[in-house]
Amino acid sequence: MRFATPLLLICAAATLAGCKTSNDIKITNETAAQEQRKSRSEPIFYNGKTYHLDFSFNSGSNVFDMRVSGMGPKQQKDAVQLGTSSLRYFACTDRQSSQAVGEARYVSNVWVFPARCV
Repeated sequence: MRFATPLLLICAAATLAGCKTSNDIKITNETAAQEQRKSRSEPIFYNGKTYHLDFSFNSGSNVFDMRVSGMGPKQQKDAVQLGTSSLRYFACTDRQSSQAVGEARYVSNVWVFPARCV
């Protein structure tokens, strides 16, 4: 019985040591928000061809200004699909998707449209 008390104290101390909390851990989303808004220029391989994607964050309207080069004037659907899927990959967080939020326009051989992460 005389060994039971020290053993009990050691077990209690070990249990309490495991419950110690730390104030050193901080969880923030600031880095993800900053990375999400970086401008980007990438060659994108899509449907067997290489196109060029440029996008930048427009803080005034809170959307990304998307620009897809290399597609013809009849490829609006393809340009929007390439742009939104690339935006989801490069800028949106893991749990977000992306969508075009305005009409795509074909200007000087470039498809231009606004998009955002949702």
